[in-house]
Amino acid sequence: MRRRVHAICTTAITVLAMAGPAAHVAHAQGDLDCRDFAFQEDAQAELDRNLSDPHRLDQDQGRDDDIACERLPHRGAAVAPVHTPPPLPTRSPLPTQGVRGGLGGSSGPADFEMALGAGLAVGALALTAGFVVYRRRLHR
Repeated sequence: MRRRVHAICTTAITVLAMAGPAAHVAHAQGDLDCRDFAFQEDAQAELDRNLSDPHRLDQDQGRDDDIACERLPHRGAAVAPVHTPPPLPTRSPLPTQGVRGGLGGSSGPADFEMALGAGLAVGALALTAGFVVYRRRLHR
């Protein structure tokens, strides 16, 4: 009986320890469009990596010709340099509300992160309570 409870507790703690880092799972890269590339060659390189075209880069009018984003400029094309003057530095007004001014981070945890954190906390609390009850019954 004692080994079984010890094994269950060890398994539960291991599961909780392994599920913790899963909260930072990398999000999948979003869908790429032609506007995500500066030159046609860059889009073509992405299409050549996966010819099944999951990003639909070969969607110009006409049949599929395996040429991505045909309307984008090519690297060899001469483009007249556009001279833009450097922007003048502007001063932003100082906040008047102090901490309540809203200058901190604007994004919080996602919904699934909140649920995952709450689930891990409840699971840890349940394991702790179960272990305490078990230890008290064992020493009676």
